[in-house]
Amino acid sequence: MKIAVLHGQLHKGSTYHITHMFLDKLNCAKEDTSEFYVNHINSCVGCFQCVMKGEDTCPHRSQIEEMITAIEAADVIIIDSPTYVLSMSGQLKTFFDHMGYRYISHRPHPSMKKKIGVAISTTAGAGADKTTKQIASQMFWWSVGKIYRFPVTVAAMNWNEMSEKRKTKAERKAARLAKAIQHKHGRVKPGIKARFMFFIMKQMHKDMDYSPLDMKFWKDQGWI
Repeated sequence: MKIAVLHGQLHKGSTYHITHMFLDKLNCAKEDTSEFYVNHINSCVGCFQCVMKGEDTCPHRSQIEEMITAIEAADVIIIDSPTYVLSMSGQLKTFFDHMGYRYISHRPHPSMKKKIGVAISTTAGAGADKTTKQIASQMFWWSVGKIYRFPVTVAAMNWNEMSEKRKTKAERKAARLAKAIQHKHGRVKPGIKARFMFFIMKQMHKDMDYSPLDMKFWKDQGWI
């Protein structure tokens, strides 16, 4: 089972530790796990070139290409972010901005529907649930077939101050989630919502020619 991990912040705090707790429960070989940080990516300039002319025309393509290659090769995509002011980190949002061309409305990678996504976030107080929903929503629009969320309230300013009781609770949750993913691996099928959205986009590409590149992609995949 190949795993791609994207860390939404370079700081190795509570979220980083929870992610690695979860990775330990998955018990995958290190050579099958690729980890990345998104801090070095320049802000999306909104040029729309990735959609209209192709992703290789993005001025920041070299900064994200290795991550995208790993995501497309992975069976499980893990994306984490600490909760900052009730949301994901700005650095992670910047990465997602660069992935707009991979939305189901444009050119979703055909392998995504068989992949498993995991959204992880921690917070000292509130907001982790909302942050994991935001991350999960982005993966849904990539057409990831099955997505799990793993929010954790640390109730502390850092990992070292988190109570052992809460750490034990998080570890048990990580173990249950890892077991569910191991069971689901190789059996992923898009849900009703995903299939409905695909149908809507299929009709859109049949009836509208707003992006010849997108239409060609859908035709090449045999979807229209």
